[in-house]
Amino acid sequence: MQTESSTLGLAGNTLATSGSLKTLEQFIIEREGEAPGSTGQFSRLLRDIALAAKVVERDVRKAGLVDIYGETGVVNVQDEEQKKLDVLAHEEFVRALRRGGEVCLIGSEEHAEAIPLQFDDCQGKYIVLFDPLDGSSNIDVNVSIGTIFSIYKVPDDHVGRVTVEDALQCGRKQVAAGYVVYGSSTIL
Repeated sequence: MQTESSTLGLAGNTLATSGSLKTLEQFIIEREGEAPGSTGQFSRLLRDIALAAKVVERDVRKAGLVDIYGETGVVNVQDEEQKKLDVLAHEEFVRALRRGGEVCLIGSEEHAEAIPLQFDDCQGKYIVLFDPLDGSSNIDVNVSIGTIFSIYKVPDDHVGRVTVEDALQCGRKQVAAGYVVYGSSTIL
């Protein structure tokens, strides 16, 4: 059984801990100040992920009204029938991760190849791997679906264009990972 002081969740972009409320933005800013040598890139990356999640959440909520349920007729890299919402979620995450400049390379379940976001001399420090809409086969029956993501740093010894080989790192080098559950309330 959880007590109020042990509850940690994100609902409506508000973090609830020990009876006090914080927005995700406040939480990120506070934690950034605790990290020696932080440049703000990681904080901006987390905000970009949160923004994409908000847009996907909006799309999931209105899916039945704007006819974005159902298949696209395309099979993804996992040999699964791609859903319309899979494609929309993928596009929103790519757009959000591209806008900030913190990410050099992304890998998505909905795209067969790694997607370079910066070319030649990459200024971003991160590689993001994600499934933009996990459980999408459950969309039509109103079961929970979500986004899964993993964040790695570009290797320190890297020079030039970031490639898929730079993303193939052991789990111990993972900087962060998370998930977003879309449903009656959205949780990051």
